[in-house]
Amino acid sequence: MRLATPLLLARWWWRGRQEPGYRDAMPERLGRYRVPASAGWLWLHAVSLGETRAAAPLVAALRAQAPHLHLLLTHTTATGREAGRELLQEGDAQVWLPLDTPGAVRRFLRHWQPRLGVLMETEVWPSLQAAAAEAQLPIVLANARLSERSLRRGQRLAPLLRPAAQRIHVALAQTEGDAERLRRMGVAQAQAVGNLKFDLSPAPEVLAQGRAWKAACQRPVLMLAVSREGEEAALLTALDALSLPAGPWPWHVLVVPRHPQRFDEVARLLAATGRPWSRRSSWRDGPDRSAELWLGDSLREMPLYYGLADLALLGGSFEPLGGQNLIEAAACGCPLLMGPHTFNFAQAAELAEAAGAATRVSDLGAAVREAQALLQNNKARDAMAAAGLGFANDHRGAAQRMAAVLVALFTRRCETRA
Repeated sequence: MRLATPLLLARWWWRGRQEPGYRDAMPERLGRYRVPASAGWLWLHAVSLGETRAAAPLVAALRAQAPHLHLLLTHTTATGREAGRELLQEGDAQVWLPLDTPGAVRRFLRHWQPRLGVLMETEVWPSLQAAAAEAQLPIVLANARLSERSLRRGQRLAPLLRPAAQRIHVALAQTEGDAERLRRMGVAQAQAVGNLKFDLSPAPEVLAQGRAWKAACQRPVLMLAVSREGEEAALLTALDALSLPAGPWPWHVLVVPRHPQRFDEVARLLAATGRPWSRRSSWRDGPDRSAELWLGDSLREMPLYYGLADLALLGGSFEPLGGQNLIEAAACGCPLLMGPHTFNFAQAAELAEAAGAATRVSDLGAAVREAQALLQNNKARDAMAAAGLGFANDHRGAAQRMAAVLVALFTRRCETRA
């Protein structure tokens, strides 16, 4: 990590050309801060946008159960840091997580002196966790998940990762399967408390806007949601392979890439089809209905896109990438088709399929053929939408359970240090 530090700093500076947030407060990446040193924080690390959004109900539950705690929020990506600002209140702080070098993490812990550290989902930082153990700082892995595939990879790097896993005080896992795999990885205490993503509620006004736009459309909307590399091209190929009448497609096709740095790349791909297309960033009073292809090039508007779509294809599940968060689609009442690769959300995918909220298909070609049938079957889509809403509502409560564990640990830690 010491050798890689100049390269990582240069990479973040380079990314700052498109995402200026990466150039903010660069010394924090080395554990150097302008604000005075202080102590007594509950420190929560949410690496990126997805983890930060998942942390929102947990932060709300923590504040309800311990109104006077001060939150130290750290991130690694610019999108996570931007979203995290909305979670702050007076007395809180937000900084970058430092690089995982011994000096940087010791400076971070010495400056902030947190009483409890919380890492979201899958984070493991060997130097940071070694320094935390040295400082007798308990580290909790919250909303923890570990797929069988990740476990196998971790076991191949056991000399590096097992000591870090053994230094986790407790893992609050999404499922019993996750808890069992975490124990096999070396975590001494792991308990299943549920998935925070079920406690996320889509912004009602954003969702309503999407639904209003859908009502004004004359054609159904098929969306590829949170897509990853290769999936957009495969979708376009699969659409071209359908036996459709000559002329415009019978649907609008909306593509929403997972990463903002890929917006321009996907825009070029859509333009190369020769079909009329438009970007969300160019819309004023709603979608460009003269376009067949739409690019969702905005952040934090997934409820709007799910409200606009009649049917969604789950990005990340058609390549061996583990899938994306399908719970948000269900909570928005959007029917979902998913590919074979959902190992990052294995139980949620199984439950959604069992509830009738989602259907699994073998590849994007099969997804497009199934979509063609479903887009002509309002009754089937309405049943999937209703099943999705029920599925999302039935699994809420993880935030309250996690917050209770964290507040108890934080309180004991503060009493010990008093």
